[in-house]
Amino acid sequence: MKFMKQLAIIMVISFIAEIMEVLIPLPIAASVYGLVLMLIGLVTKIIPLEKVEGAADFLIEIMPILFVPPTVSLIANVEALKQMLVPLFVISIVTTVLIMAVTGRVTQGIMRHDGKNRDSIGQKEEQQ
Repeated sequence: MKFMKQLAIIMVISFIAEIMEVLIPLPIAASVYGLVLMLIGLVTKIIPLEKVEGAADFLIEIMPILFVPPTVSLIANVEALKQMLVPLFVISIVTTVLIMAVTGRVTQGIMRHDGKNRDSIGQKEEQQ
């Protein structure tokens, strides 16, 4: 029963996100609205992590299964994709490298910022 409640919370947030997609005239997918709503709920503690953790872990575990239908669809339409193979390949490589670079830079920035904060806290403690 606990699992059903956790899944219901996630589904309600997804439903609200779908409504937001219809009501807000921006080109943003409902899944993005849902992720933002969930993030806000978790950060503000409106939704305690324990209330969704089990269902979220389950959904992450079964995620590979969710990629089977799109993969089968791609294989079924391979003839249509042959025309776009080179552009898709180039786009995939360029965006992957770009995402890796940006993620690395952001991570380095966060680590530097966190290190400076720890150093300044240590110095303040030594002064006292």
